[in-house]
Amino acid sequence: MKNDPPGFRPQDAATLRSNALFGRLPDRSLELLVSTAQVRTVPRGTTLFVQDEAADRFFALLDGWVKLYRLTRDGAEAVVTIVAPGETFAEAAMFASGKFPVCAEAVADSRVMTLTAEGFARCLREDDQIAFAMLGSLSVRLRHLVQQIEQLQVQPTAQRVGSFLLRFCPEGSGAANFALPFDKALIARRLGMQPETFSRALAKLRGVGVETQGGTVSVADLDGLRRFCNADAGDGGERGG
Repeated sequence: MKNDPPGFRPQDAATLRSNALFGRLPDRSLELLVSTAQVRTVPRGTTLFVQDEAADRFFALLDGWVKLYRLTRDGAEAVVTIVAPGETFAEAAMFASGKFPVCAEAVADSRVMTLTAEGFARCLREDDQIAFAMLGSLSVRLRHLVQQIEQLQVQPTAQRVGSFLLRFCPEGSGAANFALPFDKALIARRLGMQPETFSRALAKLRGVGVETQGGTVSVADLDGLRRFCNADAGDGGERGG
């Protein structure tokens, strides 16, 4: 791309294209957005913003993982979601309340692209296709949140964990081996369950070929795991936290 910001790598354009906001934009529109952005590398544990801070920017994750969470009145963390590479976050807050409703923390070494409200507004004035892309991106986000709520309310815990593990697996059939990018306690909080419930769910997944050793996961049959996760929830499986 022309006028890439410092730190923007050739493969980053493909990462952005996987997102609904950037995926259908003409090359000129994408270049316009990227030219106004900043890219920075942040180590694990870095706070990107805090709850109730002024929302004057939004983000696209290029590498790594970012935890979005709310702080309860007693100081406990309620994990809202884990942002994956290629996903954007905080754009709705920038246009709505003007304050971030959550905190954001890198849970792995990450690279983040930041787009300011001022720079994004300038892009909107120059190219109205970006506005339509933003509407499409927010629509995809809403559908994802609805699916997440459905999983928490309906899907048994083993299926919930299996669906989450499939995020790290390649498309297609066969086997897969991978390292979890963050600790199991965080995964349990993201899935709305206690660590001991998460451990029991992993034990049940051994029956469909999923083995874990520390932070390493092996899946013997990806299609088998997908069938298990998509099965009807009326099998009496555990649903509590």
